[in-house]
Amino acid sequence: MKVLTPAQMREVDRRTAELGIPNIILMENAGQRVVEFLERQYAPLAKERIVVVCGKGNNGGDGLVVARQLHTRVKPQWLRVVLGGDPSEMRGDALENYKMLKAVGCTVWPKITEEMRIATLVIDAVLGTGAEGVPKGKAAELIEAINTHFPLADVVAVDVPSGSAVRAKHTVTFTALKPSLVLPPECEFAGKVHVVQIGSPPELYEGDPSIQLSLSAASDFASLFRPRVSDSNKGLYGHVLVIAGARGKTGAAAMAGIAALRAGAGLSTVASAASAISSIASYAPEIMTEPLAETDAGSIAMREPDDPALAAITEKKTVIAIGPGMGQHPDTVQFIRRFVQESKTPMVVDADALNALAGQRSRFEGPRIFTPHPGEMSRLTGKTIAEIQADRIGHARAFATEHGVYLVLKGNRSVIAFPDGPVWINPTGSPSMATGGTGDVLTGMIAGLVAQFPKQLETALLSAVYLHGRAGELGAETLGEKSFMATDLFEFLPEAMREITLLSHQ
Repeated sequence: MKVLTPAQMREVDRRTAELGIPNIILMENAGQRVVEFLERQYAPLAKERIVVVCGKGNNGGDGLVVARQLHTRVKPQWLRVVLGGDPSEMRGDALENYKMLKAVGCTVWPKITEEMRIATLVIDAVLGTGAEGVPKGKAAELIEAINTHFPLADVVAVDVPSGSAVRAKHTVTFTALKPSLVLPPECEFAGKVHVVQIGSPPELYEGDPSIQLSLSAASDFASLFRPRVSDSNKGLYGHVLVIAGARGKTGAAAMAGIAALRAGAGLSTVASAASAISSIASYAPEIMTEPLAETDAGSIAMREPDDPALAAITEKKTVIAIGPGMGQHPDTVQFIRRFVQESKTPMVVDADALNALAGQRSRFEGPRIFTPHPGEMSRLTGKTIAEIQADRIGHARAFATEHGVYLVLKGNRSVIAFPDGPVWINPTGSPSMATGGTGDVLTGMIAGLVAQFPKQLETALLSAVYLHGRAGELGAETLGEKSFMATDLFEFLPEAMREITLLSHQ
């Protein structure tokens, strides 16, 4: 689902008008879609006590259409319309809709009054996507009043919550998603977002390659979860090799290996320091293991990527996951740098492998999926964590395109950047997942899904990140946010997958 910036949305509106659908029709349709939503969500709508708060711009114009249709068609028992500005300052379609509202006999108030506190439903149409900077003056006063003045009311925002500051229960947005509705912290104000169509042809934005930001949805990868063929065998679904773990850090390697199987891979082998193998094998009998040479500290000490022992292990593997729990011994770092650069096998690169690559400017022989958290991203780029978090999309895209990798910047609304420029925002996840090991599980899940669908790597990647977050959400609902552990993801992943499987049948 494409996400449009304000400039891109204005261009879609302009091109729609060129096709013969003027903006005033789009505004009328927008108001009608909001009223239709209200009728579905708050039936019987006529019994609600409704306040419509409008600004003087186009978002206010949408609100004035809502008010007119409520007044003429729904006829609620109690309706108040507030206009936050002098009508003489209004222009264009917003002014025309103000005139139409007055023509049908609807009273308009110049401010929110005390008697409006009893409202049960407030419609926020103060500021839209064209507003820039921190709200000031009358707009700021109205936003503050919407947030504090209506103790009994649900708030429904028109297109976007005004100033990214109104706390809405629902947002009805037009044509496509907007960045503030899907990116934190602004998205926390939007409540449940509903995208409605108002007349712009979808091909104006869905088919535009210059619009490179999207929100991933289950429908994007549901086809991967259709039932398997009856004569399936493990060889059909890929063999994951996990190079991970060290003495004392066996859990990370085991979780990645198990996650690959839980995600559906046919086979999963964990290669680790020889002294760690018995511990890794004890976590799950389904995992195969391979011992590697180790340092005195118990970390992997393979010096050469073309070592015959390693070549035998990597042969015929569909995808490799590398990094969790490997440590930072100089021999380990040197091995990681050469192996990640030179191997032609698709590879998921995480944790200590990312740290080993910090400051390197290599491009790679095979497909690479990097999965940094903000701290690892900071080390990879030389930027501060604050700089990374201030522009997650920009930094993810820049790194992915410069290095020719897929990059998953983990966190609230993880960002998935492709090497040719597109960026996807993942909508699933929970604060419960802020615990050690969840990243190792994600690494294994990505590897497991890519192993099954190596020719659909991008779709498999999106599905892995989505399912990882969804399993966390389901786990938090049952176990609570504080009691959740990384291995609990294995319990709830099947339920997350079943949801997608059901969608694939529709």
